[in-house]
Amino acid sequence: MDILSLYRDHGIQIAEEYHRHSRDGWINTACPHCIGNPGYHLGYNIDENYYRCWRCGFHSEEDILMKLLHLSFPQAKELIKQYGGTSQVKRVKEKKRKINLKSYRHPSNTVPLTDKHKQYLAGRGFDPDYLESKWGLMSTGPMSVLDEIQYKHSILAPIIWDDQEVSFQTRDVTGKRTEKYLTCNMAREIITHKHILYGNQHSWQDIVICVEGITDVWRIGDGAAATFGIEFKMQQVRQLAKFKRVAVWFDPDPQAAKQALKMIDELKFRGVDAFVISSNEDPAAMKQSEVDYIVKQIK
Repeated sequence: MDILSLYRDHGIQIAEEYHRHSRDGWINTACPHCIGNPGYHLGYNIDENYYRCWRCGFHSEEDILMKLLHLSFPQAKELIKQYGGTSQVKRVKEKKRKINLKSYRHPSNTVPLTDKHKQYLAGRGFDPDYLESKWGLMSTGPMSVLDEIQYKHSILAPIIWDDQEVSFQTRDVTGKRTEKYLTCNMAREIITHKHILYGNQHSWQDIVICVEGITDVWRIGDGAAATFGIEFKMQQVRQLAKFKRVAVWFDPDPQAAKQALKMIDELKFRGVDAFVISSNEDPAAMKQSEVDYIVKQIK
């Protein structure tokens, strides 16, 4: 679909090339779903023709155009056709399975945790030596590249699934990078990280605490599972549906709260006893004693 012409013809403002949300291959605009914080989070992939908001996830073309332009569903479908698009349902059926041709490995200059990275963790109230031993954390140096992606000055967390390292995610320690978290290129992942959960699988029993990010898991410890952001996938919901009870503990901002309720609905539909944990801070930002108290009340 010729999204640029559509946006231009209908007066929809987009992020310019210099904007921090602008990315090659994407056209970004304000997301009509992110109430109170629309930004330029909504991207349209011009090669594969789909919408994805980095805050609230994937949306169909029809859904977005209905909300952006106040159209009915038939009007949105007709507009897509007018600008050279095709049925999204048809494209999904015809989409071929991608084959990963690159071997899995870490970025260059990945080393054990350095003093600088340990200081960052200690500054956030973590025990760096314990986390290094428990979660296999590593550091990246001032130059750390893989597939032309710069992972410098970050903590690297291996993602383990069924006792195998299948991917990794990094967390910037400088506070200067626009994207705090960067994950392994999908072309190298053994298993797509958004199809699984982060945590200690061997510690998961009848109840699990579902959180947003890897640092939340570090704070809670055993019994926690992260979805790598509030934008969760149905594959992750199906993994969580294997448990009898799921406590969803997302960040306190409105969009995260909305996604938490969406997760609850999906799990209850599948017969899971699911409920939300409310707090004024995300788990990773809280004191260890406070988190331990909340976890004890749940279990």
